[in-house]
Amino acid sequence: MALPTPMNGQITDAVTQSNVQVLGSAPAMAMGAIFQSLSHSTGILYENAVSSQQQLAIASQAATNQGVLQIYSVDTMAGAAATSKIANSDVPNNMLSLMSALRASTAA
Repeated sequence: MALPTPMNGQITDAVTQSNVQVLGSAPAMAMGAIFQSLSHSTGILYENAVSSQQQLAIASQAATNQGVLQIYSVDTMAGAAATSKIANSDVPNNMLSLMSALRASTAA
């Protein structure tokens, strides 16, 4: 019991006990807040990863579409000759390596 005061001893004991309870539950509340913050950050991390994968998939589809359009746009012999020159250069190898890098980044 608290020291003798002009107040009722039971009142001072009730206030003291509630203050001790607050101090005792503070570490658990702090850990709960930390865990909640960690789970929120992890959720945002996964949301960003999914968004990044979606953007890479869109970029891959756009690159494929552009390649197909270029192939279908060859309608003259001059265009075919130019395509033949490009095919003999290192451009296809560069495009293949870019496609491989794009696939590797979407698989991660």
